[in-house]
Amino acid sequence: MQERKNTVLLFSKLPEVGLVKTRLTILKDGMFPPETAAHLYHCMLFDVVEILCAALNDLEASQPEDAEVRDTYELVISTAPAPNVEKMRALFEDAGTWPRELTFICDEGANFDEHYNHAFQQCWDRGADCILSMGADMPALTKADVKYGFEQLHRLCNMPGGGIVLAPDQEMGVSVVGWTRETKFDHTGVYYCQDGLTVLPAYIQKARSAGLPALWLPPIPDVDTMADFFHSVTLVHALCYCAEFDDICPPWRTAEALIEEGFREVRVAPNNLFDPRDHIDK
Repeated sequence: MQERKNTVLLFSKLPEVGLVKTRLTILKDGMFPPETAAHLYHCMLFDVVEILCAALNDLEASQPEDAEVRDTYELVISTAPAPNVEKMRALFEDAGTWPRELTFICDEGANFDEHYNHAFQQCWDRGADCILSMGADMPALTKADVKYGFEQLHRLCNMPGGGIVLAPDQEMGVSVVGWTRETKFDHTGVYYCQDGLTVLPAYIQKARSAGLPALWLPPIPDVDTMADFFHSVTLVHALCYCAEFDDICPPWRTAEALIEEGFREVRVAPNNLFDPRDHIDK
């Protein structure tokens, strides 16, 4: 039986005060103290890892016994700089037992593109055949998103030259991206708007120039700005309720942190910025 190694690469930061989610803080144009923003990111990081573990466990358990390809799955958490790797490992170990083994690596480079390329290369060097990569600030991630991401990657494994998969975020960017070992592709020139293109069209332009197929994944929002935050409040609480009735691994840590900060719900002021309805409503 052929074995195919699949890697989830979580590109992340240590939740250090004043260094993560600063756009949510009073240091920039947000409303939270830096300590609150770091705590929210800490909760999102742990929730995303738990969701990923649950998805990978499901993927392994659902493989047919007579499958021609046996898929194995690994979760790699990449962070920087180098001293933060052991701090990240300790953060997770101090939190208790996790459903799967977690691997920690350090990404290096002179800019975001180089850091991301270095993290990918380390996963290829570890024997990965497919990489599905994302950030840790996505509490609305679901197991279904992860499973579909690998389903699409496995389609590309059967295509000469491979291809990429990507999920857009809510701000013209990309929240999930990945490709196969045979795919000649990287992140160079994508981050951040070096040629005026945002991340989503930059990836598409690179794929088009290389003649590579790109497979679409459902949009997954991340949390960078206050607008993202308010959107995520509604998503997180909705997911936690839906988890009572469906096979969802809920972002419960983030939900509890939001409640602690007084965000049980988000309401907006009524307005008249909608199409005329006088000819419809009687």
